[in-house]
Amino acid sequence: MPDRGGGPSGPRIRVGRPSRRVRTLLMTLGVLAVLAMAFVMFSGFWTDWLWYRSVKYSSVFTTTLWTKVGLFAVFGLLMAVAVGANIWLAYRLRPPLSAMSLEQQSLDRYRMGIAPYRKWVLLAITALVGLIAGASASTQWRTWLMWVNGVPFGQKDPQFGLDVSFFAFDLPWYRFLLGFGFAAAVLSVIAAALTHYLYGGLRITSPGARATAAATGHLSVLIGFFVALKAVAYWLDRYGLAVKSSDFKAAGNWTGLRYVDANAYLPAKTILFCIAVICAALFFATLWRRTWQLPVIGFGLMVLSAILIGGLYPAIVQKFQVQPNEQAKEAAYIQKNIEATRKAYGIDRTKAEDYAGKGDPKRKAQQREQAATAASYRLVDSNVVSPAFQQLQQERKYYQFPATLDVDRYRGTDGKPQDTVIGLRELNVQGIPKHNWINDHFTYTHGYGAIAAKGTNTITNEDQGTVGSPDFTESGLPTTGQFGTYEQRIYYGEKTAQYSIVGGPQKELDYERKGEGEATTSYKGKSGVDLSNAFNRAAYAVAFSEPQILYSGAIGEGSRILYNRTPKERVEAVAPWLTIDGDAYPAVVDGRIKWIVDAYTTTNGYPYASRTTLGDTTADSLTDSQRAVVAQQNQVNYIRNSVKATVDAYDGTVDLYQWDTEDPVLKTWMKAFPDTVKPKSDIAPALKAHLRYPQDMFKVQRELLTRYHVTDPDQFYSGSDAWQVPDDPTNKNARTVPPYYLSLKMPGETDQKFSLTTTFTPSGRPNLGAFMAVDADATSDKYGSIRLLRVTSTVQGPQQVQSELNGVPEVATFVRDLRGTDSDIEYGNLLTVPLDGGFLYIEPVYARGGSANYPLLKKVAVSYGGKPVFKDSLAEALNAVFGVEGGVEQPPTTPPPPGDTTKPPATGDAALKQAIADAQKAYEEGQAALKKNDWTAYGRAQADLQSALERAAAAQSSGAQPPQSPPASSAPPPAASTAPSAAPSQAP
Repeated sequence: MPDRGGGPSGPRIRVGRPSRRVRTLLMTLGVLAVLAMAFVMFSGFWTDWLWYRSVKYSSVFTTTLWTKVGLFAVFGLLMAVAVGANIWLAYRLRPPLSAMSLEQQSLDRYRMGIAPYRKWVLLAITALVGLIAGASASTQWRTWLMWVNGVPFGQKDPQFGLDVSFFAFDLPWYRFLLGFGFAAAVLSVIAAALTHYLYGGLRITSPGARATAAATGHLSVLIGFFVALKAVAYWLDRYGLAVKSSDFKAAGNWTGLRYVDANAYLPAKTILFCIAVICAALFFATLWRRTWQLPVIGFGLMVLSAILIGGLYPAIVQKFQVQPNEQAKEAAYIQKNIEATRKAYGIDRTKAEDYAGKGDPKRKAQQREQAATAASYRLVDSNVVSPAFQQLQQERKYYQFPATLDVDRYRGTDGKPQDTVIGLRELNVQGIPKHNWINDHFTYTHGYGAIAAKGTNTITNEDQGTVGSPDFTESGLPTTGQFGTYEQRIYYGEKTAQYSIVGGPQKELDYERKGEGEATTSYKGKSGVDLSNAFNRAAYAVAFSEPQILYSGAIGEGSRILYNRTPKERVEAVAPWLTIDGDAYPAVVDGRIKWIVDAYTTTNGYPYASRTTLGDTTADSLTDSQRAVVAQQNQVNYIRNSVKATVDAYDGTVDLYQWDTEDPVLKTWMKAFPDTVKPKSDIAPALKAHLRYPQDMFKVQRELLTRYHVTDPDQFYSGSDAWQVPDDPTNKNARTVPPYYLSLKMPGETDQKFSLTTTFTPSGRPNLGAFMAVDADATSDKYGSIRLLRVTSTVQGPQQVQSELNGVPEVATFVRDLRGTDSDIEYGNLLTVPLDGGFLYIEPVYARGGSANYPLLKKVAVSYGGKPVFKDSLAEALNAVFGVEGGVEQPPTTPPPPGDTTKPPATGDAALKQAIADAQKAYEEGQAALKKNDWTAYGRAQADLQSALERAAAAQSSGAQPPQSPPASSAPPPAASTAPSAAPSQAP
């Protein structure tokens, strides 16, 4: 049969080499692919460099880059050399091959397989461990820079007498070196052991000795090096006790030594250090003795000692010495913790004083007079009125305001500082009429204008439209008002997350007004990166995954790309060693809109100071993703507001100013990054007038003061005077009440000061425990001084006040009327103001819904001395709560019977006239409702009529004279039985 399979006798098919053209093409494609991959990797680096150069902080980029490269190279090389040298040494110490056992015969195939590639295998292994180690080391650039540039604190820890800088700057670096040494030792032992096993130096099943003398000596030295590092670890652990966190029932999250640490763990670590040194010496001695006996005994002794001395002995001390008399044993260490914690968080100079909390009921006239100037009552709540700004000042759908506006100070028409609510009209990408690449990134590029309103609204704002809307002091598009002429375009803002390409052939929409059409502009600023260069365009096309950047005709001469546009993002990028406050706020300064950003230096290495979690401590009922703190270290035990930063809303210029001139952490970073932080003296007076005490710093301090206002260790241990930050009574999300900016007079002061305030309640109870205020005005000589009023009597707390206000009959009527118009009640900030020994509570009340779908300020609730009132204006409410009309104290009324919580009716001729007028109005509203067959409105009018008649009767019985000529239309209304009456709604 013929061979059809092309077997040995058939013809051979020869596969020829590819032609030269094909080889050239393949090589070209390969080179291009490598170049493309390299360019993709390079584009990220190049665009970062261009951005840092554009903001004039290229030194930050280069310092960080070279530090990372240096750490990567040094520690990667060290790890590669350590592992590679031990592999090479183990190979050099291999025994000569003699009679082959079954074990060695099975390994021989691997030896033969590796032999031709031995050098490449060694190179690959060392390169791999070097890359991993180098990459890990490069992440420690902050630790290295802090160690090499560390500045002394000038404070010594109470246990070891070392400067705090040792724990904050030195100890973290030593611990990194120790960890690196452990990793190098372990990897070297593993690599050497495997090499010795592969080449016969170690045997598992072969007869005779299990290890050659050379392998024994080599591995013993490596293990001895590991044990020596363990000795160093024991020694450093002694200092680590000063910054060790533990759970202590008397203090919660505790940092520092306790009795058992100082009297058991500390001596135990010293003993274990000595044992580890001896054990390491025994391992090194195997170079001469060539036996494992003594090292193994020594290692076993070290492990046993670690269990008995390092674990069992401290447990015995804690159980039999500390627990039976814990308060006395721990008192000295609690005192150290209190002092260190108060220093670390800047609350050691808090001025605490007793405050009665209850005013003298015989001084109502004087209290009413003092209430007029006690505070600049901010009835416009910046946390509520954003929808009003949005609806009244948005102008176009592609503009937006932040959900929470900011509070600042500007001079009013009288030249005096005035609390002002301010928000920027930023670009809203979601509101762009038609989405495409040109519109999203070329046409709609910026917001326009700062909108401001008085913080002390008088409710009757009829000249600007709807009663109860904000009283704008800067409004319109373009805006006009108190700010005068300023650069209104906002290219950098909290809502500006997308990139824009400006300054080129494509015109930008500047603004659009009704009846005037669109105004266009072209960006004239110097920020951003120039895209005229084709290489830069290609790099950004790759970095942003947007190929149109490379070839679009909308990009040409003068085109610049703007990105990293939020204030917090820019400050964090140019100062990556800072922790950024969650609330950047705008200010109009010298004709420019400046974003002001508070920044903090932190560490978690302050000895004895208890740690706190920034993410949890700074959260409150208003915190969202935009207002969250940008933390470099979430767990800290030292914080300073050391830097004030500004970002220009037009050209994105970032300026960092030294604020805390004594902070050693900031001085350390200023050494590491010279010429990046400007001196405090460079802050212009116009800018300084808008700087304020930061909220996140205040929230951290108030959280610590819930426990650390107590300075007596016995009282601290018992926890009998612990406080808590109350939940926000005006918010349903059960989160802590936010602090409020408010200009007020603290007890003993004659002038109002711009302050940041908060309240405390005793732990587990709703009554008021304390009131805290900090001088928040950066121009004040007492800026940052904290005053703490400890309430010495039982006073209602915020939640109790809110509950009582909800129970006022007028509130029920107000809510019922709102629901009849498809509206609902919305409470503003519950402000607390110390007044004449007591506390005055002020709360604006808004109506939302109906024809105006934004909050309108309609009422003011006030409470003093447990008496809540609910009126149309602040003046009325203050008069009512103090029982004063026109500055004259009203005669007291007959007290209600026990258990009766209703408010006594007003008395006097004025009250009678008002009651009759209210009755007339209610009757007319009832008649109008009858004509429309609106029985709900008729029932509401009947209830109002009955209330007015009861007040009129009460006023007349008190001696008031009725009007001589009552209105002709005040005839008795129809009987209530002729129409169904609406049941009054319950108060919320």
